[in-house]
Amino acid sequence: MPGSSRPLYQMKAEFFKTLGHPVRIRVLELLSQREHAVSEMLADIDVEAANLSQQLAVLRRAGLITSRREGLSVTYELTSPQVAQLLTAARAILTGVVAGQAEVLEQPA
Repeated sequence: MPGSSRPLYQMKAEFFKTLGHPVRIRVLELLSQREHAVSEMLADIDVEAANLSQQLAVLRRAGLITSRREGLSVTYELTSPQVAQLLTAARAILTGVVAGQAEVLEQPA
């Protein structure tokens, strides 16, 4: 099976690289709420259609989202609710980090 010879930590690093783009994160956040048509995502994310299409392709190749055509529009959804859980965990971690930084800044010099 391809990929099975690579160490898990290397596969995880590649997975996080896939997530390492603001547009991709925003797409996943939107799809965590519900499925979206491309036109809906374009209205919410301030990027050119070609850029959004490119980022959607990256996420699709990584197996994080799926698409289906409905007439002239294409609708996307997450392949797993665990993607939404990962984004929620990241938010919790960042909230803690930011709170910790605020505490440091509030201490007298």
